Amino acid sequence: MASPTAANLEDVPSLDLMHELLRRMKCSSKPDKRLILIGPSASPLSSAFLFLAPTGDMLRAAVAAKTPLGIKAKEAMDKGELVSDDLVVGIIDEAMKKPSCQKGFILDGFPRTVVQAQKLDEMLENKGTKIGKVLNFAIDDAILEERITGRWIHPSSGRSYHTKFAPPKVPGVDDVTGEPLIQRKDDTAEVLKSRLEAFHRQTEPVIDYYAKKGLVANLHAEKPPKEVTAEVQKVLS
Repeated sequence: MASPTAANLEDVPSLDLMHELLRRMKCSSKPDKRLILIGPSASPLSSAFLFLAPTGDMLRAAVAAKTPLGIKAKEAMDKGELVSDDLVVGIIDEAMKKPSCQKGFILDGFPRTVVQAQKLDEMLENKGTKIGKVLNFAIDDAILEERITGRWIHPSSGRSYHTKFAPPKVPGVDDVTGEPLIQRKDDTAEVLKSRLEAFHRQTEPVIDYYAKKGLVANLHAEKPPKEVTAEVQKVLS
């Protein structure tokens, strides 16, 4: 439900208004939390009071909105260049001003290097705040390879399968339509190997950087989702 404004408040059903009021009261009592997710593979996490912010999504949003920083980022991308760390931190700074970030945020995919972490900390310090916790979703490379390279999807519906953990009734075929399944290009062993090499070389030092600040919580990402969720809830409680 979109937040009602003074102009259209009388047109909003009473039940919707009550739900919105209760939602805001619940959110207002939540403590501020500013988190970073780190792991060799994406580990989505959501909460009623936190804004999940994959950095790529924020970057694309800034480009689409044609903000000053978004325009600079687009110029770099059009030239085939990497968007600078300062630009990315600036875009995160802009995103933090949105109402959805007022009670906290989760950064997923940034920082990837120690230099980025230092720039992020400097920006937050200038705002009088800081990262509260870094969740390290640790998992053995071999287990991750088994999980990712076994994934297959039905492209038109998005239904996903796994050759070991959730296989289709007929190998290579969608259960509902009988159409062939495909494997995403990023789910191959070759691509995963490249990503893992980059993670170990660039991002593992970020874990050490935040560990020295006493901010890292090591989670066992190889466990079933429910157990990992319980670990996250325990860390954040």
